[in-house]
Amino acid sequence: MKKIILLSTILMIFSFFNNVEAKYNNLAYDFSFDSIQEGKIELKNYKNKIIVIVNVASRCGYTPQYADLQEISTNYKDDLIVIGIPTNDFKQEPGDEKEIKEFCETNFNITFPLSTKVNVIGRNAHPFFKWAKDNYGLGAIPKWNFHKIIIGKNGKVAETFSSFTRPKSKKFKEAIEKLI
Repeated sequence: MKKIILLSTILMIFSFFNNVEAKYNNLAYDFSFDSIQEGKIELKNYKNKIIVIVNVASRCGYTPQYADLQEISTNYKDDLIVIGIPTNDFKQEPGDEKEIKEFCETNFNITFPLSTKVNVIGRNAHPFFKWAKDNYGLGAIPKWNFHKIIIGKNGKVAETFSSFTRPKSKKFKEAIEKLI
């Protein structure tokens, strides 16, 4: 009996936090990031595009996904913007902004915007990531680097993908094309 009560409680809590039918108080367009190249990356500037937010790191097993992200960014440039968010939350991005920018440009010819390094999890997470969690649920919380959050043209989280899902995968491309 205790196991049933415990299981029911856990399921209820999970259901509460993984609220797919979210009630958005804000939209993604209300947020911005400091750009690695000075200035701001204001999401409101991309209102007519799909926005792909990806927490990135240069010393991660998933770092080769930078190339896939650049390809997606180039191939869907009229409909989509990729924004890379460097983080050291998983201890794989120790470099400063200059080193991160140089690494991305030298190794992957990255042309999509990169933010300055921010926290993506925990109490000190950037407000965008807190908003995504609060409005989409646990699926929006990065579990590792190269977690992808897709924002639809309505400014709401449309889909999230873990690090395992490559940007060039059929599943990821179908999610993008569904929103175009």
